[in-house]
Amino acid sequence: MVDDNASVRTLVRDYLTEEGFRVVTANNGQNALYVARREKPDLILLDIMMPEMGGYEFIRTYRRERAAPIILLTARLEESDKVLGLELGADDYITKPFGMRELVARIHAVLRRVGLESQTSEVLRAGEITLDRTSHEVNVADRKVNLTPSEFELLGLLMETPGRVYSRMELLEHLQGTAFEGAERTIDVHIRNLRAKVEPDPAKPQYIETIFGVGYRMKTGV
Repeated sequence: MVDDNASVRTLVRDYLTEEGFRVVTANNGQNALYVARREKPDLILLDIMMPEMGGYEFIRTYRRERAAPIILLTARLEESDKVLGLELGADDYITKPFGMRELVARIHAVLRRVGLESQTSEVLRAGEITLDRTSHEVNVADRKVNLTPSEFELLGLLMETPGRVYSRMELLEHLQGTAFEGAERTIDVHIRNLRAKVEPDPAKPQYIETIFGVGYRMKTGV
């Protein structure tokens, strides 16, 4: 739990501890890097606006090291701020002030999809893309690709059902369990990030196809 507000850190830590989580805290992004490298957390709750190192800079640095899911805690209401966080590699966001029950539900939704991935012993293939749910690895040809948990889950869903078109809301609900405040634009950001990592030419995708006015699908016959 990373937030420069001590009362918020204490409130969230105490509530999540009562819910059965082990929680460690940090008051800015720089200290969070030290704590996260030591603790290797299963999930990070991350404020955006902090002194010394803010949330965006933390994501840029930490994403080069690990793919642990990140939920942004943001008081900023502009959609562009949330989109930037997702583009950098965050998996979800919740706007302050938030209810503790909603926060716990968001955490469970993210951890659930990570856990489900580790339980499914299935290898999916589409063209040169190979997705292994057992090892939680994705390779494009001979190149290993590092995906966030949300990107991994989206890619796996699309590869499971090539040719099926999913609406943005269907994909959002698949990720979050319940839509909550999530904007459908969230899915566009995740898909854009995915294409940048797995497509030979993201501007002319040969795997993940946009169905205008509807959503996305994995092309068949690739």
